This record gives sequence, C-alpha cells and structure tokens, in this order.
Amino acid sequence: MEEEDLYHGETFRDRVSSVTASGKRNWIYALQPKGKFYNYRSIISYVYLIIFFVLPFIKVNGAPLFMINIIDSKFILFGKIFWPQDFFIFAVGMIAFIVFIVLFTVIYGRLFCGWACPQTVFLEFVFRRIEWFIEGSPGRQRTLDHGPLTFEKIWKKSLKHILFFLFSFLIAHTFLAYILGIDEVLKIVSESPSAHMGLLLGLVAFTLMFYAVFTFVREIVCTTICPYGRLQGVMFDKDTMQISYDYHRGEERGRFKKNEDRTKGDCIDCKKCVIVCPTGIDIRDGVQLDCVGCTACIDACDEVMDKVGFERGLIRYASENQIAERSRPKFTTKMKAYTGVLILLIGIMAVMIITRKTVDTHITRVKGQLYQEVSDTRLSNLFEAKIINKTNTSLPIELRVEGIDGEIKMIGTEKIILKPEALNDFTFFLEIPKSEIPERSNNITIGIYSNGRKLQSVKTKFLGPFK
Repeated sequence: MEEEDLYHGETFRDRVSSVTASGKRNWIYALQPKGKFYNYRSIISYVYLIIFFVLPFIKVNGAPLFMINIIDSKFILFGKIFWPQDFFIFAVGMIAFIVFIVLFTVIYGRLFCGWACPQTVFLEFVFRRIEWFIEGSPGRQRTLDHGPLTFEKIWKKSLKHILFFLFSFLIAHTFLAYILGIDEVLKIVSESPSAHMGLLLGLVAFTLMFYAVFTFVREIVCTTICPYGRLQGVMFDKDTMQISYDYHRGEERGRFKKNEDRTKGDCIDCKKCVIVCPTGIDIRDGVQLDCVGCTACIDACDEVMDKVGFERGLIRYASENQIAERSRPKFTTKMKAYTGVLILLIGIMAVMIITRKTVDTHITRVKGQLYQEVSDTRLSNLFEAKIINKTNTSLPIELRVEGIDGEIKMIGTEKIILKPEALNDFTFFLEIPKSEIPERSNNITIGIYSNGRKLQSVKTKFLGPFK
C-alpha cells in the first residue's frame, strides 16, 4: 500500500504532518505564498523585526525602554523599573495573560501563531526567505537535497548555513541585550572573550539552539513542542474563527477544464493550498492541530479561484458553525463579551503599570525600643525607614508628619538623598507632644515628599506611656 493511501478518511489525524507513516521526518518544502494576506503579514513581520532589533537601543531617562534582567531580578517596562517588591503586579499580569490567551484563542483561534509568533516571523520571513533566495523554489530545494554532491550544492548549502548561523548569533545577542541592557552588551563585546567566558559559552549555546530550531526543527516547534499549540485543541469550539475549507462549495473535487459545463464543486484539486502550507497539511481535510493559521492556503486558493473565474473564499476565515450553516461571519454576543473582557484586562494592566509607585517606603519602630521622654511635654520614638528608589536617578526626600504636630530628627544625616535603583536605610527620632498621644499605641501617618511633591503616605505606630 502506498503511503499516501494511509491519509484517506480520518487517519491523517493519527500523527502530525511532519512525520511520515513509517515514523521518519517528513521534510516540508513550502512554496512562498503570494496574495493579500501574505502582504499584510509581511508588513507586520517587518515592523516586528525592526522593533525587536531596535528596541534595546531605545532609552527613557537613561534607562532601557524594555529589559528583563532575570539575573538581578530587575525588570523595565516602558521605561519604568520593577523590582521583586512589585511581584504582585507580575502575578496579576500573569493571571491576566493566561485569561487573555484562553479568551483570545476561543474567539480568534491561532491568529497569534500565524501573524505574531516569533517562531513564525523568524522562520517564514527571515530563514525561509534566505533559503528561497539561495536555493530557489521547493522543487529545486528538493532536487538539491536529494541530488549528488556537486559544486553548486556545496556553495549553496555552505552559504545558507553560514547566513543561518550569523543571523542566529545576532538573535542571541539581541536577547542578551534585553537581559543585560545594550550598554552592557556593547561593553562585553568590546572586551576580551576570556573575561566573560561563561557568558560567551551561554551565547554560543543559545546561538546553536536558534540555529537548530530554524534550520532543522522548524514546524515541529509549532506542531509538537509549543505548549500553546498543543493546548489549543481544548480551547476551540464551533464558533472559533479559524482557517476553514468550505466543503459545501468545494466538494465534489475535480480537475478544471475550459468550456466545461461544470457539475462538480469549486475545488479543482490543484493542491496549491498543500504546497504553500508551512506545516504540510491539507486544509481540505478539516480542522487540524497542525494548522498555525498563517493564511498561506487562503492566498493560494484565492489566486487559483481568480484564474478559473470562481468566487474567492473557498478557503477563508470562518468558524465551524458558519461553514456548516453556510452563514456569513458574525460577531456573536460571546465574542463581544470576551473581547470586552480582553480590553478590560489590558486596561487594568496598563493602569497598574502607569500608577506603580517609583518610591516604596516602609517605616517601622526600631524593635526593642520604648518611648523616650524628651521633655515634660514631648515624647520620642526611634524609627527605621527603608526606602526603595525604583528610578535610575538620585532623589531628594523629605519626611513629614501628617495630621498632628510632630518633628522628625534624622540620625547621621541632615538630608535624605536616595541612591538610584537601591534600597536605602535611614533611622530617625520622631518627637510628638504628649497631648497628641492619647493611647499606649497610636496610629500616625508620615508623608514622603520629593521636591515638594507628595509621593506616598505611610502609616505606622507611635508608642506612648500606659494611661
């Protein structure tokens, strides 16, 4: 029995498209798509690549616009510095992100995978384009791979793999810039490799990883490795928008003949949708886990429909219910509700980031210390202030007692100057008139000011005598 016969019926679902019936790798030679959606994806991908490589160079007030320094537990988003003390924002953000993924996938399917996933962008718009430019069409690539070792094969394969490796090396350095900052990366690059041997080995490891993924693993990441792709099967429902084949229009398939009174469906069985698919599936078989929603089959089918004079949309974005009921796309109540929740989640995260405090202060009484009688009319407590400056500049700070008559006397310094990006410790005495201390333990509020602007109010306890 020929291997192709095993794909009849529903048996194609028994394995991923990148593996043959005998268990060997089924190498995908994808044809470069042409069409409206591919042009849109190209624009989005080029903007994506520009942002990816340029973003580390953009700074706000001397700090990177975006940095994820896992080593020092320091994160910068849109110029705002986040420290471990801001973990609650990341916790809420992670929950919001998971909910966002689930709701987005339920409504729009694998739209992210086909249009914005880094794996898709780099593979389809960098590495495959290099491959198409050097080795030519899928037919020529296949001939080159299975042909004898000639001079043409040697120089083409060598040039392709050199460019693949260099671009992987560039990607690894860019990711390092997101972790350490571009200034630190440029400094490290300018110094002797022996001074940063561990970092160099890490860069080489990541370069080899990227090289292996985009050169050999490729679509297996999307069909087998990526957890998001594997989970989407349980997130889809019959109203999920996805790339679908209109079997009502297309079946029964049959070759197209000019001047023929056609009685078959609109699908002329040209298999163009299969040839352009980066994961090698036949979308006409129905919804499949391997489909990444890249729209290549839509452009290919529309091109064929134009040539034979049939209506476009044989393959299009549509839900399972829309295909079955032959209805037009509609924005259902559920989709509106989910989209509203998505917008709300984005808004909540934006507010949390924008309103995050740049200075975080904790003021407590020094343990083991009782009150002191400064005079017949005044009492004093010893306090410790821990102030985190989350900015990258020094900040002058003033502490003021709010609501009552009190005087703060700093110990060891006259002025409070916060060091940038650091935890600053200060101790001070707080003197308050006895008339303002009615209880043994009293609530007081201390305001934190910088250049006359109030940054924060902190509540603490002032200890007085037993009444």
